[in-house]
Amino acid sequence: MKDVASGALKHGRGLMDEFRAFALKGNAVELAVAVVIGGAFGKIVDSLVKDLIMPAVALILPGDQGYVGWKLVVNEQEIPYGLFLGEVVNFLIVSLALFFFTVKFLGFILRAKKVEEAAPADPEPTKEELLLTEIRDLLKARG
Repeated sequence: MKDVASGALKHGRGLMDEFRAFALKGNAVELAVAVVIGGAFGKIVDSLVKDLIMPAVALILPGDQGYVGWKLVVNEQEIPYGLFLGEVVNFLIVSLALFFFTVKFLGFILRAKKVEEAAPADPEPTKEELLLTEIRDLLKARG
């Protein structure tokens, strides 16, 4: 019975060690940060669409409550297509913002890193070059 308990304890520790290694990897932490920032970014863009852009659209197009009041009535059943159009505009603006951020901004940064990494580093000196350097240094030391 004691062997079963110690085996379970070892297995539990192994799982915890594996989980800790997974959860604290750089990629997992970066992904968590990206999700949180993405959620905040989504709220900002959502507010931009709902509080600025769609009310401006409602000024141009007729309607009682702006786009919120746009409804189609069929057999006394209301279909609020204005809310759907607001969400479509919201999606398009979020997609456009993400496109510019990921493709243009991050793409620029990634291209700059690739160029920096592709720059040739000083190659390691060959054995002959090392020997010649040593001879030169000895000759300088002699006078």
